[in-house]
Amino acid sequence: MTRVVVAMSGGVDSSVAAALLQEEGHEVIGITMQVHPANETTEETDRSGGCCGADAATDARRVAHKLGFPHYVVDFRDIFIREVITDFCREYSLGRTPNPCIRCNRSVKFGALLGRAGELGADMVATGHYARIDRSNGRYLLKKGADRSKDQAYVLYMMDQEQLGHTLFPLGELTKQEVRRIAERLKLSVAARPESQDICFIPDNDYARFVREYTGVDAGPGPILDREGNALGEHRGITSYTIGQRKGLGISSWAPLYVVAIDREKNTVTVGGKEEVYATKLVASALNWVSVERPEKPLSVRAKIRYLHQETEAVVTPAGEDEVRVVFREPQMAITPGQAIVFYDGDTVVGGGTIVRVVHESAW
Repeated sequence: MTRVVVAMSGGVDSSVAAALLQEEGHEVIGITMQVHPANETTEETDRSGGCCGADAATDARRVAHKLGFPHYVVDFRDIFIREVITDFCREYSLGRTPNPCIRCNRSVKFGALLGRAGELGADMVATGHYARIDRSNGRYLLKKGADRSKDQAYVLYMMDQEQLGHTLFPLGELTKQEVRRIAERLKLSVAARPESQDICFIPDNDYARFVREYTGVDAGPGPILDREGNALGEHRGITSYTIGQRKGLGISSWAPLYVVAIDREKNTVTVGGKEEVYATKLVASALNWVSVERPEKPLSVRAKIRYLHQETEAVVTPAGEDEVRVVFREPQMAITPGQAIVFYDGDTVVGGGTIVRVVHESAW
């Protein structure tokens, strides 16, 4: 019997993950991570039904009580503020668009939580992610979940070999419908709980307001330019914009305009036609290789530039100690600095990194 710490968000996925492990004979300990800072900017999220709010702890405790295993709430606010919220605000302030869930998975769920599990004498941690872990040629492999509509391998690409070796994903072979049916069979109170789609610490989805209130810095308005540098209007602050954005620009044009570049130093937002949002080349850094060691030669992969983006064929070429150049077979819309690019070989995650630059010109 293995002692397993299960990260319980109060939702149906983590609840069923805990139940399945218990049915397999594991000794389960449920932990809900308290991560939302208690201040005016985020106090609403502490009361919300988000992934780690106060309601989450209550729902998780009910499930643990019903199934008969211990449940604890651990305070990870300091690390969450430092590694997730502060990074999120810094990236947005620089005109980039980060994915805080990836940072949370790396530093909190499979970082701090894994350390706490060891203190409790647990050999493994488990979550309700829809992904799978396999082992081949002496390496742990991260693979897509069987339910392609729920697959979450993209947001887990930063996991290292140590983390993968001490993690279980009990839902990896299941569909969401099967998970809900299991919850109904076990009469769990969270069986019909809706999913949370927003960033957990910004429930109203107003990123610009959050960054402004959290940092106390308001970059202020600036010019909206076309590609030739002509002023077309005024933006509300660069944190209100992201690459590929079409709505909310506040300028009129005979053809739709999209955000194609954001310059923090000049405090400008550049717009262009839809064709200008497409590119075939990018540079990525902060790399993590999962199924392979750091490659020395070009790799043919399928790549994904955001969570809901369709993966497509690309060639990844090493370009320094911690940087790669990526060339897509087909142009990709709205390649966005700050977002993650993840490389796949079939179902297996090869690795990934953070997009730092889009290359529009023909030569590097």
